[in-house]
Amino acid sequence: MITDWGGFKSPLNSSMSNLINLTDNAKAHLAELTSSHNKDYVRLEVKGGGCAGFKYDWKFEDSPDEDDTVFEEDNFKLLVAKSNLLYLSGMTIEYRKEIFGSFLELKNPNATSSCGCGESFGV
Repeated sequence: MITDWGGFKSPLNSSMSNLINLTDNAKAHLAELTSSHNKDYVRLEVKGGGCAGFKYDWKFEDSPDEDDTVFEEDNFKLLVAKSNLLYLSGMTIEYRKEIFGSFLELKNPNATSSCGCGESFGV
């Protein structure tokens, strides 16, 4: 598990730690996807919807928006809108490979409920 901002540099108060934790496997997978899409950033968003109230949304971006927090390490850059940080604080993102496929597993300590498929959550 990555600690101390997951190795990322943030413009927020540096005394905060473990805002978003990405495992090495998750970072490598997302960096590879970003490169294969010829983009510079991966965006993680929280949107209203899904069967539990909120859902995660992933996108590839060329540049950050004005209200984004940019987490950066080596060649990997993650964008999160500042308004989404409340929902994602303390989250761990893991990339898993299993016999029937691979997926990103999002462990969100702020979620009080989730749907059976794991793609939406409630707070």
